[in-house]
Formats: sequence, structure tokens, C-alpha cells
Amino acid sequence: MEKPAYYEIRLVGHLESVWAEWFGGLFVTNLDNGEALLSGYLADQAALHGVLNRISSLGLILISVNTVSQDEPGKRMGSDDE
Repeated sequence: MEKPAYYEIRLVGHLESVWAEWFGGLFVTNLDNGEALLSGYLADQAALHGVLNRISSLGLILISVNTVSQDEPGKRMGSDDE
């Protein structure tokens, strides 16, 4: 059985925070560079594929998908400001 993993998914454009629930409860953060960052824990690969399918069906442009070590969440998200 897989352990939940922490993901950071970057998209082109900004999203309203109301989309968080539709994206599996991931947090929506709009970055100053015009990107949206979806971040948080997903239960397994099936949950990740569900989020990616929703991104695709909305026609959003995917920039990247990264897993972050459980001791690092938040550390990388602030790296754009350094």
C-alpha cells in the first residue's frame, strides 16, 4: 500500500481558491510569475492521475509535477522568493 505523497503541481495562469476541493483538496497558490501552484498530499498514484485528468479536461497547461520529501513541504514553495 502506498503512503500519501506531497505534490507540487505548477500550471500556467491563476486559479481561484474555490478550485481546491475539485483538485482533491490541494491548496491553490497563485504565484507572482503568473503560475498557479497546487500543493498537498495525495493518497496514491490513482489520486494523482485523477487530478491530472481534471487539469487536462479543463484545458489547463501543465508546467511540472514534483514530489517533495515529507520533511521539505513549504521549503521549496518559498524558494522562488529567495
